[in-house]
Amino acid sequence: MTSSRATLIQVAERAGVSLSSTSRALHGGGASAAMVERVRAAAAELGYSPDAIGRSLRMKRTFQVAFAVADIGNPVYVEMMTAIHEVLAPHGYRVVVMSTGDTTTSTTELVRSLSGGFVDGMILVPLRTDDALIRALREQEVPVVVVGRPLGEHGIDSVSTDSADGIARAVNHLRELGRSRIGFLNGPLDTTPGQARQRGFEAVGAGGSVEVAEDFTVAAGVVAARRLLAAGETEGRPLDAVVAANDLLAIAAIRAARERGLTVPGDLAVTGMDDTEFGRVFQPSLTSVSLGSAERGRVAAEIMLNLAEGLHEETRQIEVGPELVVRESTDPTAIPDDIEPLSLDSP
Repeated sequence: MTSSRATLIQVAERAGVSLSSTSRALHGGGASAAMVERVRAAAAELGYSPDAIGRSLRMKRTFQVAFAVADIGNPVYVEMMTAIHEVLAPHGYRVVVMSTGDTTTSTTELVRSLSGGFVDGMILVPLRTDDALIRALREQEVPVVVVGRPLGEHGIDSVSTDSADGIARAVNHLRELGRSRIGFLNGPLDTTPGQARQRGFEAVGAGGSVEVAEDFTVAAGVVAARRLLAAGETEGRPLDAVVAANDLLAIAAIRAARERGLTVPGDLAVTGMDDTEFGRVFQPSLTSVSLGSAERGRVAAEIMLNLAEGLHEETRQIEVGPELVVRESTDPTAIPDDIEPLSLDSP
C-alpha cells in the first residue's frame, strides 16, 4: 500500500491500538517506547507518511526548530546538530539550520524574525553577544535556548561550558610533559569563546607569547601561527608548545611548524580545543580539550522540547564540563583512534 493511500486509521488498525494512541506514538505525545515501536512498525509496513502540513495547521505549530550558528561548516556545530536531531526527530520535529552571520546585529535581526512563526523555537549559538541581542532574546515569545555564554541571570535558558578551565587543563598537561615555553594561538577577542579562552590562558600564568587569528579557521590560523613561531625564534626562546583555542587553529599551528622544519610533538607539542572528528583523524591525532559539543546539543534540545511542548519550567542554566583527551600531538606514545588518519603534509 502506498503512502498516498495509507491513513492514520489504517495504521491504528494494523497496530491494534486506538487512534489517539497511534497519533501520540507518531507525533511524540507521550506514548511508551513499546507503543512507539509497535505503531511505527505498522506505519512502515503500510508505507504511511504523516501529513505534516495538515498537522501543523490543526495544531497551529510548524514542528520545526531552528539551529542557528555563525559557521554551518564548523565541525563543532555539525556534531551539535546531529545530537539535536537525535533528540527532536523522534518527537516529530525537523531541525532547520540557519546562519546568524558573524555580527551581533545580524544575530539580533534573526532572533527578532522569529515572530514570523516559521519555527516553534530556536537553539542559538551566538559567536558574539551584546545588550541588544540579550534584550531581543528576553522579548521574544518564541522559545530560544542559547548554547555558549551562560544567560540564566537574564532569564534566558542556556547551556554553557567552561572553556577557560579547558585552556588551563591544556597548559597544565604541557607543563607536566616538561614544556616551559608555551605560546597561545587564539581567535578573535571580541567573541565569546575568544574572551573566555584568553582569560583561561592568562589565569594559569603561562606567560608565553600570544597571537590572535582573524577567525577560528585553518586559513586564518596559519597566518597567526607563523607570527607566533617567528616571534619566539626572534626572542631567542623558540616555543616548545602551542595551546590553540580550537582544533582548526591547532591544525594551523602544526602546518606552520612543518613549514619551519619542526616536528610535532618532538620539537613542538600542540593542543587544540573542541575534540572534533577532524582533529581525531588528523595526523598526528590532536590532543584536545573536549567541551562536550554533542552533550551540549543534546541538553539544549531537551530543554527546547520541553519549551515547545508547553512544559513551562524555571529558567535552566546548564554547564557541561571540559575534559582533556591526550593524543599524538603531545604524546607520541598515545594510541590513536581506530580510524584512518588524515594528513595535510602536502603544500
